[in-house]
Amino acid sequence: MHKFVTEKGWYQPNSPRPQTPKNLAVSLSIEAAEILEHFQWDENSPYPQQLESELADVALYLLQLASICNIDLEKAILEKLQVNYNREWNPIERQSKDENGKEN
Repeated sequence: MHKFVTEKGWYQPNSPRPQTPKNLAVSLSIEAAEILEHFQWDENSPYPQQLESELADVALYLLQLASICNIDLEKAILEKLQVNYNREWNPIERQSKDENGKEN
């Protein structure tokens, strides 16, 4: 991704597409919204190849945002997965335990 952005000149101070965290986060959100359009009136995308392209756009913006913010995305994902493994997902289970994780 860095090679592509560098070749486009987007790291330059006068770039029309400055690679700032805010700009990348906004672009990521816009691209994610474009994915929603594929499912606006149907359970399945009527244009799977276009959906594939939009998903790739989201992934590219996410990778660039993580890179610009000096975040090791692989490490962050693995850590988040571990948090999620230990998380109580059922609200009834959560209510039946106290803050120490012990049954009430």
